[in-house]
Amino acid sequence: MSFAVGLIAVAVFALLAPALQIMARARAWPLGPVTLLAIAALVSHGLGVALGIVAIPQFQYWDAASIFAFCVMAYVFAFGAVYKSVSLEILLGLVDRPGRTAPLSEIIERQVPDLFQGRIGILVDRGLVERVNSGLSATTAGRKMAAHVGRLRRAFGIGDTSLYDFSD
Repeated sequence: MSFAVGLIAVAVFALLAPALQIMARARAWPLGPVTLLAIAALVSHGLGVALGIVAIPQFQYWDAASIFAFCVMAYVFAFGAVYKSVSLEILLGLVDRPGRTAPLSEIIERQVPDLFQGRIGILVDRGLVERVNSGLSATTAGRKMAAHVGRLRRAFGIGDTSLYDFSD
């Protein structure tokens, strides 16, 4: 029964997470999508634990928590794969066009700069970079974040590789 409670909590999360994303966009909440996922996870997990304690005399927390954590992590990985993906934005842009095609030069000149401008806007809004004349400069917060990310990349064995290798 404890596994069932974990699955119920997963169902609550699967309903709550997109609902929060929709409400945040509609009401212009200042919370980012990842923060909203964390809130949905905490609320649904808390409700699941409360249900388990109230409804099951021999509630096994770790049974419920393991199924909940596994399913929520799968959701978060899937969310991350489609959230702000440059490659998917290019693909979706192609699919939405008549004939489902576009010259490469048009994609490079029109769509790619818009995607990167959006990313730059996020960095500026978060205070990680600032506009300086016609360029960008990392702020103190940006340098600290880069140092943390560098350490995490090394810890995960990623090193200095990048998803975007422009060396060719």
